[in-house]
Amino acid sequence: MASSIEVGGSWSTNEDIALCQSWVNISHDPITGNEMKFHHMWSKIHGEFCQRSGSIRTEMALSSRWKLLNKELGKWRNALTKAKANIQSGQNLTDEMVQAQMWFGAMGQGKKSFVHFQCWEIVKDCSRFKIIPTGPPVVMNETPLHDSTSTDSPLDSPMETESPFVPRPPRPIGRKAAKAKRGATSSNDCVTLLEQIAKSATLRIERDLKRDEMDKAREEAFALQQQMAQEKDIEDREMKIMAMDTSHMSPETKAYWKVRRRDVMRKKLFNDDGPSNTDWLNDENH
Repeated sequence: MASSIEVGGSWSTNEDIALCQSWVNISHDPITGNEMKFHHMWSKIHGEFCQRSGSIRTEMALSSRWKLLNKELGKWRNALTKAKANIQSGQNLTDEMVQAQMWFGAMGQGKKSFVHFQCWEIVKDCSRFKIIPTGPPVVMNETPLHDSTSTDSPLDSPMETESPFVPRPPRPIGRKAAKAKRGATSSNDCVTLLEQIAKSATLRIERDLKRDEMDKAREEAFALQQQMAQEKDIEDREMKIMAMDTSHMSPETKAYWKVRRRDVMRKKLFNDDGPSNTDWLNDENH
């Protein structure tokens, strides 16, 4: 009996992509794709997969992994189909993806969210995974093509409408029909609930985006205020340096404040924040 853990460990995203690409190329080959037997097909898929990924996984490991991917990709196709049919005017692709993820999680049988987006881009045009759009009922001149309110059938004669006999009461529905009706009602309730959940998720996303924008604006305003306060503090210090009375100071102290003033003037005139050189220490004129 084979080990539950295949050689190679857990599957990486690149391996899943290589498997999907190999499956599409071999199984959808216009010349031999429909004529290959199952074992021969997976033998060729295994060969192309090994060339693409350099992996040492066995043919059985590829077949088992594809069963899982096939199930997840099929669920995602169904979720996208429902989301596209339920998307409202004015909503964008993000709203559609949110609804699709909600549908995917509500279907059960596996993961709660879909993550194989790169694999989906590879297989989405295959007949097995292609999304068939569902549109509104077909009408002509604002009247449904199958209108049951009026008919020219010869069975609707005046003899029927003016019959003196009392019509029979409707026949009670059977057990199977009643069960099917309850199932349809439950399904409709589930659809309504999912639509409400998707709408709530969309509103929550919009609210979070607005809150993030407000937080960003507050942070920018605070940063600007801090910068202005810092610049004001520097300006005050430079004013004190320029106004410093050095008449009562020693020659060394006077020289120090002279250099400080020179730095302030150079910064104002040449936008230079570097310190002055120390040649003044050896300058006999100071």
